[in-house]
Amino acid sequence: MEVHGLIEGRHAPVSRSKYLSRMYTWPRSGGVVETLVAVAERIGRRAVLVVMDDAGAIAVAEHSAALRPYFLLPDQAPGLPRALADKAKLAALCTSLGIPHPETRTVTCEDDVSSAVGDLGLPLVAKWAQPWLLPREAGLRNTSLIHEPEQAVGLLGHKNDCDLLLQRFVPGGPGSDWFFHGYYDHASTCLFSGTGRKERSYPPGAGLTTYGRALPNPAIENAANTMAAELGYRGVLDIDFRYDTADDLYYLLDFNPRLGAQFRLFGDGRGLDLVRAMHLHLSGKPSAAARGLYGRTFLVENYDVYPAFRLGRERTCTGWLRAIYDADELAWLSADDFWPFVAMARQSIRRGFTRLARGRK
Repeated sequence: MEVHGLIEGRHAPVSRSKYLSRMYTWPRSGGVVETLVAVAERIGRRAVLVVMDDAGAIAVAEHSAALRPYFLLPDQAPGLPRALADKAKLAALCTSLGIPHPETRTVTCEDDVSSAVGDLGLPLVAKWAQPWLLPREAGLRNTSLIHEPEQAVGLLGHKNDCDLLLQRFVPGGPGSDWFFHGYYDHASTCLFSGTGRKERSYPPGAGLTTYGRALPNPAIENAANTMAAELGYRGVLDIDFRYDTADDLYYLLDFNPRLGAQFRLFGDGRGLDLVRAMHLHLSGKPSAAARGLYGRTFLVENYDVYPAFRLGRERTCTGWLRAIYDADELAWLSADDFWPFVAMARQSIRRGFTRLARGRK
């Protein structure tokens, strides 16, 4: 199977993979449709299009009619990915569907911040409603924990075309953060899925999964399948949940209408995962519904260092290296495809020295 990648450039570690048949870079000008059509014409036949970020998922869905002659795509409702990726619209959708979601406020001024703090208390979670609109050079996190009102007021200074939200903080201890990945066919039937627990994250408590474990959780699986059926969702998705012991509820925190970064955590023992399930379905090859094996672990080497030493049991270099050795799936290191890991390590070291240099000035 050929794999073609449309990525940032040769500096991206994934560009070093031996499994990448051909790499294409995003041009400085030109729209998404024009760029993807040009890539498709170079490939020479219809290919399954796998989107890795929210902006791409939104663009592909909204231009699916123009892209379908060139790519195999889920028959997704054009406006649905935008409604789900937008944190403000997601909150409204969850309310309408009766799905537990933390109370969320849009804030535009200091008075809004004061009102949210008074009603929801501290800490609060600050989220950018449309994170794909944030300028990369601003260095803003999509999600951050707010302990003082001044922190939220400071974020208001960066608000341009992106709405700032303040959300009630759902208290969660060890074992409270979960995620669900699934792929749905034209009838919104789940063909492949997996549930997992976020053991560590970066930043701790409000960031991406750095160490996860595949474990059964019928409650969030049922919630995800119910939501997909109600919305008529088609394609791949990644949903984050947090369990609140006080309310005895799983709150939906985030809905990503695209492939999740830790999708390789979920495999069924035959080599089937979310991408392969998607490929089989869209290419018209029969495949029975399946779910990933439980007990597997996934670790992101460059991001897990800090939370492992701060929060985990692996508080020594030997312990953390043991965790890497024991992980079933690593984000970067692979015995038969070593160069992406080397490129990632070099990039991480350069970033570390750059931050140190800035800190000394």
